[in-house]
Amino acid sequence: MASLNVGNLGEFLREQRRTAQLSLRQLADAAGVSNPYLSQIERGLRKPSAEILQQLAKALRISAETLYVQAGILDERDREETEVRSVILADPSINERQKQVLLQIYESFRKENGLQTASADTTGTDTTGTPGTDTPGAGADVATPSN
Repeated sequence: MASLNVGNLGEFLREQRRTAQLSLRQLADAAGVSNPYLSQIERGLRKPSAEILQQLAKALRISAETLYVQAGILDERDREETEVRSVILADPSINERQKQVLLQIYESFRKENGLQTASADTTGTDTTGTPGTDTPGAGADVATPSN
């Protein structure tokens, strides 16, 4: 992982805050941090924890992964994978079983293209099989469409 790039993070946060038309005090209140602490983060004097970054992201209505990348905590490729997973898991129009199958298909495409995931599976199920089945590798066959 890259080292923490606090200066760019602070500039990015300030830009996001201004875009959201929030004062420093308003963002600090919404994120549950002190006004002076947020000011120090924006000026590049403090290194916020992942938890603080998550609170700031929520208050700014942006993804925490975006701030993690800006801070050098998360690699861009990891962020893309995490965002795809988050969108799938947050979709209210599909049920849990469909979400798991979709994640397995996504994972098998990544493996087929030579991309390994940052974490094998953040959902708590095995990526090599469908939850509730005894067939190892069941998800891998699903991902190859027949054209």
